[in-house]
Amino acid sequence: MIEKILNSIKAIPAFPETVQRLMILLNREDYSVQELATVVKYDQAVTANVLRIANSAYFGLREKVKSVEQALSLLGRKNLIRTIQTAGVSRIFRAVPARGYVTTGSELWQHSVAVALMSQILSRRIRGEEDNVLYTAALLHDVGKMIMGEYVEEAMTAIMDKVTRQGYSFLEAEEEVFGINHAELGGKIAEKWKYPEEIRDAIRYHHRPDLLSEERPVPWFVHLSDQFASLMGVDGGIDGLACRALEQTIPMFQLRHKDLETCFILLHQDMDRAKDVMNLV
Repeated sequence: MIEKILNSIKAIPAFPETVQRLMILLNREDYSVQELATVVKYDQAVTANVLRIANSAYFGLREKVKSVEQALSLLGRKNLIRTIQTAGVSRIFRAVPARGYVTTGSELWQHSVAVALMSQILSRRIRGEEDNVLYTAALLHDVGKMIMGEYVEEAMTAIMDKVTRQGYSFLEAEEEVFGINHAELGGKIAEKWKYPEEIRDAIRYHHRPDLLSEERPVPWFVHLSDQFASLMGVDGGIDGLACRALEQTIPMFQLRHKDLETCFILLHQDMDRAKDVMNLV
């Protein structure tokens, strides 16, 4: 079963070449807006999504963005990276519905965006800055569900029996039934897309960051952000509340009850502003 599931990775679309080329350019200190615009303008889907995201209430730009060049110059490097990643990832979610977990691909996408937004709220509050690596890892944390969904749908009775009768978390039930879980599978997909180790590990361990041999903040941030989104009802599928939260997470980040309430309010506000982004799928 493990071999069959891993072979299914071949069916997942390649990460958009346009996005890969843009990210290479953005990693150069001497990139120019014109170079970026030249790459984007030949990909109509990415162009449309970049403009839609740039004009969303989330960024709150004072003037309407009418061209890629204008979007690239107004957003700035940090927001540009985030916008291009979001535009590219949304195409993947649209192409491969995560049946088994959710009714429509948009449900999983909305959860993924909510977790990405929450990751930045927490990063600002705890570290005093936003983090694009964390944003990308949070946006992609459940990408394994896009492959695993088909198998979950076929084995739902066996999985739910372990969850409801035997006290398994959904993740543990997946591993018991298939020999692999959606988080580990997601890490392998990120590896196929040539994402760096930090992002791959954050995806692979977003339910169990405590299993990492060394302490890394990004997987813990993604884990906590995932819990926040699920508690708000944006849970990304049938497994949403059938998971285990790690007790040490809140004390690790020294979060008080008041901090949690504030983060919930900020996430609600960000999700409202990001409606156009959440409707991309």
